[in-house]
Amino acid sequence: MGGDLVIYFDNAASSWPKPPEVISAMKHFMEDIGANPGRSGHRLSVEAARIVFDARERVAELFGSKDSSRIIFLMNGTQGMNLGIKGFLKAGDCVVVSSMEHNAVMRPLRRLEEKQGIKITFVPSQKSGQLDLDELKKALAKKVRLVIITHASNVTGGIMPIRDIGTLVKEKSNAMFMVDACQSVGSLPIDVDEMKIDLLAFTGHKGMLGPQGTGGLYIREGIELDTLMEGGTGSSSERDVQPDFLPDKYESGTMNTVGIAGLGAGVEFVMRMGVEKIREQEMHLTRMLMEGLSEIGGVEMYGPEDHEERIAICAFNLRGRDPAEVGLSLDRDFGIMCRVGLQCAPVAHKTIGTFPRGAVRFSLGYFNSETEVRSAVDTVKKVNRMGK
Repeated sequence: MGGDLVIYFDNAASSWPKPPEVISAMKHFMEDIGANPGRSGHRLSVEAARIVFDARERVAELFGSKDSSRIIFLMNGTQGMNLGIKGFLKAGDCVVVSSMEHNAVMRPLRRLEEKQGIKITFVPSQKSGQLDLDELKKALAKKVRLVIITHASNVTGGIMPIRDIGTLVKEKSNAMFMVDACQSVGSLPIDVDEMKIDLLAFTGHKGMLGPQGTGGLYIREGIELDTLMEGGTGSSSERDVQPDFLPDKYESGTMNTVGIAGLGAGVEFVMRMGVEKIREQEMHLTRMLMEGLSEIGGVEMYGPEDHEERIAICAFNLRGRDPAEVGLSLDRDFGIMCRVGLQCAPVAHKTIGTFPRGAVRFSLGYFNSETEVRSAVDTVKKVNRMGK
């Protein structure tokens, strides 16, 4: 690697670095608490339970939910998607999705299509990745039970008009509305009531600035889901059947309490900084990056042309170059960490015309700097020249 410089442009995979408060919260839990929440009556167990409760309250506030018991803590956003999809859909149901969805949505749906005969309707997106609302209206004319839309594409960064979609779903159908917010939480404002969201899957290790192994699902009051698993919850222990109240119904087994401690601290940091301020910083850097890359001959960028219509993601290719080769050079020769290939979203790449090789993805975060962006643009110029 050239020099000791490391530029981390892979925040859409996992944000880094984390706020110092996150590390401190996890260290405090491991050194001073360490107990299992809800399993014992001693003071360390009670303190662990308080940490989980406080984190749940903060996440609920970030989502605009008035009831924190509707926040289910799971391993990650993928488990949240699986719980929402498999817990809600029944044999023969029809589900509507965009053509920009992640495999965390598509693979559970394909499994149910194979095993239960559910019907999947794709709403086509433009080549920029932006959803066509007129096409969504047509899809809602059918008998639909669930609509699933990503809030922001992990490939192009394109933002879906979730508020408009939620309104449309409720006006034109009896379907439930599920949102994949794994890329948007912490970077875009979310209000589950205003946006008419019934189910929202989230991951803790991206824009929420928490550690890996955290995430979950918001479930609107009145929605019943089958469980993915059953087991000990620390509650209703006199019964050998699963509790029927939230969050315990969906939180069997020992949870990642140290991770949740870090997640709570990450969300507290996001709320203290303000989602709007974080968004402003990320958009400033994204605009710089897009403008710099657009001036390089042979660079093809994907997604909305207006940086305000995307989150801090910029996917691109160098004409005539394999993205895997470009990514290897960026890392090995220049210390730039990014994601190449299909980003676990093949349907999205088919939509924007980059399947099967995919693209190079730079994804920025709150802790990136103007200096890093300028250096990255200069580096792409060098890599581009190296291939000629």
